[in-house]
Amino acid sequence: MANGGIYHFTIAPTRNEEDFNRHIAAIIATKPSDGWIFVTDQLNTHKSESLVRLVAKNCDIHIDLGIKGKSGILRSMESRAAFLIDTSHRIRFVYTPKHSSWLNQIECWFSILTRRLLRRGNFTSTNNLKCQIVNFIDYFNRTFAKPFVWKFLGYPNTASTG
Repeated sequence: MANGGIYHFTIAPTRNEEDFNRHIAAIIATKPSDGWIFVTDQLNTHKSESLVRLVAKNCDIHIDLGIKGKSGILRSMESRAAFLIDTSHRIRFVYTPKHSSWLNQIECWFSILTRRLLRRGNFTSTNNLKCQIVNFIDYFNRTFAKPFVWKFLGYPNTASTG
């Protein structure tokens, strides 16, 4: 049941394709036979060749994926995204529209982390920063965690009828 807590996180000095794939693989490994839907933004690392290969492997999809930049599913970022969003896959991705970070719930959580810890923080080292973030996640889970409630109903139609 969703309760708004943060249960699997990665804190690393970089945020590249390999880091993202390791993070996704670690999450899948917690319940390897379950279905997973990951909501992400449109960052290129979220539509990578290695992510397609990870999903194909974990979903037992044994097809020729093609060659990155040349053919098949791996041909382009668009073709890779089409594979990753396929609703027939047990593991799939949903991409928020470009320029709409407010739709991505992890961005809402990053805003909380920034306001409550990072903005006023005093960090003596990267290890100290990591420890304080881990402690904040524990504190957040115990005291504040709850599912985000979507309240935005859209803007009123301002087009004139006439």
